[in-house]
Amino acid sequence: MSRGKFFQSVSKYFDRAAALSTVKSGMLRQVKTCNAVYRMRFPVREDNGEITVVEAFRAEHSFHRLPAKGGIRFSRRVSLDETIALAALMSYKCAIVGVPFGGAKGGVAVNPATISAGFRERVTRRYTAELIRKNFIGPDIDVPAPDYGTGEREMGWIADTYKNLRMNEPHTYACVTGKPLGMQGIPGRRQATGLGVYYGIRTFMEQAEDMKAVGLSPGVAGKRVIVQGLGNVGYHAAHFLQNDGKAVIVGIIEREGGLYAPDGMDVESVHRHRRETGTLQGFPGATFIEDGQSVLENDCDVLVPAALEEQITAENAGRIQAKIVAEAANGPVGFDGEAILSQRGIHMLPDLYLNAGGVTVSYFEWLKNRAGVSFDRMVSRHEELTKIGLVEAIESLTGRDIPSPARQQLVHGVSEEDMVIAALDQTMIQSFHQIHYRWKSRNLADLRTAAFLLGIERIADSYAQHGIFP
Repeated sequence: MSRGKFFQSVSKYFDRAAALSTVKSGMLRQVKTCNAVYRMRFPVREDNGEITVVEAFRAEHSFHRLPAKGGIRFSRRVSLDETIALAALMSYKCAIVGVPFGGAKGGVAVNPATISAGFRERVTRRYTAELIRKNFIGPDIDVPAPDYGTGEREMGWIADTYKNLRMNEPHTYACVTGKPLGMQGIPGRRQATGLGVYYGIRTFMEQAEDMKAVGLSPGVAGKRVIVQGLGNVGYHAAHFLQNDGKAVIVGIIEREGGLYAPDGMDVESVHRHRRETGTLQGFPGATFIEDGQSVLENDCDVLVPAALEEQITAENAGRIQAKIVAEAANGPVGFDGEAILSQRGIHMLPDLYLNAGGVTVSYFEWLKNRAGVSFDRMVSRHEELTKIGLVEAIESLTGRDIPSPARQQLVHGVSEEDMVIAALDQTMIQSFHQIHYRWKSRNLADLRTAAFLLGIERIADSYAQHGIFP
């Protein structure tokens, strides 16, 4: 699959929405333009002593707000065009959910499935040093995060490298988010993107009129779902859809193939089986299909592509049976594929809204690192004492004691994770309704156009309000 094709899709989505905006053409060109790109090649020692030259990228799409923000992916397939496209999506994504960041993205051309831990660490630290050298990282400049092929461990190495090379700077841990809790990370960040996907799907499926249009009853409960990708995003999306939403997971797709079970399967059991065996094959109670891509076309109510971009194209869009496609990954539906899905009446929840949970919670982590204190430290005990007073008053008025387990649950003070999850839920709900309002009030073609339009208008407003242009 051509990486340039993904970049072209993002550009076409932008142009379609921009044509409907009242933003002047010069400002639109600035909103669309990628402001800065760093392409690098650096040597890294292999475990056997040989030297490998690694190619990597960092794109800073928008400076309308600083710092710029965006993940780092490890993949043999990364390219300059892909990195710029992903950085652009981050700009619009941050604007849509009201996070005051510009958009950025990074990519390192290594295979995360085959490299050793030692080589991975050397690559990560050298990449960080290269970003520092060109001023492409810093708490007020550009703040990376995890993406495909990276996680807490890599973010910890980035934070440690930055801290040691910028020893006299304040707030050094705010240079990156998605860190381990022991390195000033934040509870809830690990599941944030997948949980945000669930909140977005849940909010959309509560709209009775929209559900009627696709022939479904309101609510997630009982809906048949296929999830592509059982990584961090796909796993948590499937987990919350099944456990909180009471959806039925009928299909799961990974690199080695896919599972399909019309009566559903337990996500935790599938995840455990793959972790222990290294494959989906052999999982009891489901049919293993070697051509996992074909499972995208199986019967379901909601299809959740949570892997890589350009998974649904003009080639297979005509065979998709889902009534709703919820884009948990970045750019999983190509521009031509989207046109076919739309013609067939299939609703799409766009990526630049649906997978914004990660950057939302990254914002909370960045704020925590800048403040130097956890969110619950100042309020948890006060809230607990207040609740105890209320419970005692209720017991006094009723003459009855509340059973101990229930009492403990009622008086429990809010934790940092509770605060993060509640704020994420609120953000996804509010952002959806802002997009939905534009969709309906302006009679736009679809939610994606409405989301792009919202992002474009907010970025343009930010440029204008902050006097960016002389």
